[in-house]
Formats: sequence, C-alpha cells, structure tokens
Amino acid sequence: MENDVETNGQSVNQAEQGQAPARGAGDGQATEDLAAQLAQAQAQAAEYLDNWRRALADMSNARKRMQREQAELQATASARVLTRLLPVMDDTDRAFEALPPEQANQEWVSGFRLIQRKLQNILESEGATPIATEGQKFDPELHHAVSHEEQPGLIEGDIISEVGRGYKLGEKVLRPALVRVAKGQ
Repeated sequence: MENDVETNGQSVNQAEQGQAPARGAGDGQATEDLAAQLAQAQAQAAEYLDNWRRALADMSNARKRMQREQAELQATASARVLTRLLPVMDDTDRAFEALPPEQANQEWVSGFRLIQRKLQNILESEGATPIATEGQKFDPELHHAVSHEEQPGLIEGDIISEVGRGYKLGEKVLRPALVRVAKGQ
C-alpha cells in the first residue's frame, strides 16, 4: 500500500500516524499530471460557460426578434384594414357635407351619424390619427399637393386647404393628406 510503512511486521498508514507521506520519485510526476488535468478541466469549464452564455444571448436575441416581427406583422395587418376603412370614412364625410339642411334632423340621418362616429372611433382606437394641414407648411412626407396656386397673403409652401384627409398610424403614413399649396408670386 502506498503511504504505508511496515514496522515490526505490521503495516501502519503514515497518514493515520499524522506523518506526511514519504515522497518518492514518482510523486512529482503525479502532481504535474494532476495540475495538467485541473488546467484542462478548468479550460473545459470556461469553454462550457462561454458556450452557455452565447446560447443564452442567442435565445434572448431570438426572443426579441420574434417580438419585433410580431409587432411589425400586427402593425401591417392593422394598417391594411385601416387603409381599407378610410374610403368609407371619406364617403360618410362627403355625404354629410352634401346633406340638405332640411333633412339634417331626420331620424335616418342620426343613424348614419352614429355609423360615422363608430368608424371614427375604430380609427382612433387602432391608433390612426388625422394628419394636420390647417396652418401647416407643405411636407411631402405627409402631404400630397393636388395643385399649386398663387394665394395673396401666403408664402410659398403654405397649405391653402385640405382636399382629402390624410392619416398616420403611429409614425407611418397610411395615406397622405391631399392639399392645395401656395406657390411663390
């Protein structure tokens, strides 16, 4: 047995006696082997930790990308539906603008006004907002000029009037506002 010493024919373990084991020529090699194994195990543990951290980061990035894609998909679907509702809203607006004053108080008109309010509420609840035109400067990202006219008292680029209402969904333009624009004199 290693670390055992024989005394008077009896084997006694030096560790039990509180003595340090005798160092032989092979002990230095064993220590070097253990140190090499420890270094190899530590390197492997560091590699596993690094791989685990990378996998965790990849999973986090994938989760964020999926959430972003879902939000974009939902926004695209909402924009598509809202864009299809805008002409209906325009038609109701035009119908009320053309309504003869003597028919304004009839019951059926109240029903159509309710429909118009419901359409407007749907647009608002989905985040669609009208694009401001009154008192604004022409912005090609928000407005579409249907005409350029000389207008006394206005400078070039001022919006004269709105011909068709435009809408935004957040920062995205669903439909630009159709406007008449003042031109330079």
